[in-house]
Amino acid sequence: MERVAIVGASMTRFGQRDAWVRELLAEAGAAALDDAGVDGDDLDHLYVSNMASGEFEGQTGVPNALAHDLAAQPAYTARIDQTSSSGGAGVYAAWQSVASGASDLTMLVGGEKMTHRTTSEATDVIASLTHPVEYKQGVTLPSFAGLTARLYLDTYDAPRESLGKVAVKNHRNGVDNPHAQFRKEVDLDTVLDSPIVADPLRLYDFCPITDGSAALVFCPESVAEEYAPDGSYAVVSGIGGATDTHVVHERADTTTMGGVVDSSEVAYEMAGIGPDDVDVAELHDMFTILEFLQSEDLGFFEKGEGWKAVEEGVTDRDGDLPINTSGGLKSKGHPLGASGVAQVYEIFKQVTGDAGPRQVEADTGLACNVGGFGNCVTTTILEGSQ
Repeated sequence: MERVAIVGASMTRFGQRDAWVRELLAEAGAAALDDAGVDGDDLDHLYVSNMASGEFEGQTGVPNALAHDLAAQPAYTARIDQTSSSGGAGVYAAWQSVASGASDLTMLVGGEKMTHRTTSEATDVIASLTHPVEYKQGVTLPSFAGLTARLYLDTYDAPRESLGKVAVKNHRNGVDNPHAQFRKEVDLDTVLDSPIVADPLRLYDFCPITDGSAALVFCPESVAEEYAPDGSYAVVSGIGGATDTHVVHERADTTTMGGVVDSSEVAYEMAGIGPDDVDVAELHDMFTILEFLQSEDLGFFEKGEGWKAVEEGVTDRDGDLPINTSGGLKSKGHPLGASGVAQVYEIFKQVTGDAGPRQVEADTGLACNVGGFGNCVTTTILEGSQ
């Protein structure tokens, strides 16, 4: 099996964009090709991570359209839909295409156009990923988040303020991300006084509705220096994917995300490392409570201790384990199909030393992209080439 490298990466500005998904995909794709120093017709495979272009804007066939827009014919194209973890699933598919030897050069572009729909419409589209029985009862992901947050706070005697501090931290990190939707700090009082959405979670505990796109270019590690002669590439040293129960209440412990545990174990074993070897991480903080759950299920902290790490500054940018240096989904934004790709983009920038004012000391980074409420997960580990 070939070792796989990432030799090009790009990300559009996230937020409310006056562009449709096809335009957003082409913007990121063209920039990633330029970053890798290749043309569209050099690609063997072209993957598009996208959850709901049909539901959001009536646009289907986006991979084929993107191949046309980037002059990538006759590359094989495919759309990757794994709900809100479509980006991570796309990373897995792109890695697999090169690792298997089926492709010598693969590009993944993830994107979503959402802001032209109302909050209730967008929430309904996203809620369609829940089990049909739950969906008929009006269950949404925010309601799952509120119930789980209450259980976590009560079980582990965590203060409500600790969740607010996740939002404060990630907004602070987002200030230095030129692509982030929200580049503005918030204080704890603002977070705690914002309107209740799903008790105990308030408005600032949730990520925004977002438009945007991100892209990555993959090749065998053996030829990576041909595309990045200065060594500015990263190696996918570990990757794993897993699923958990579709019906959330069937889980033995709803504060444990089995897909995170299982996918990370595969990724760690492949990379030959453990949680203590990770220098920086991007976690799927669609809701603030998810940062606690993932940080524990990835093995960074003991169960019920994730909130203490935030309180103690361990996960700050200057802490022992910086988490969400990009601002996370909370500040950077969450264009569904793009989010997992943008997470890996941030880790790529960190391990290649090109993250600008967000830069931390990092040789090894991890990205965890979650679909639904942990229904499907991809964990990716990158190591710098230097």
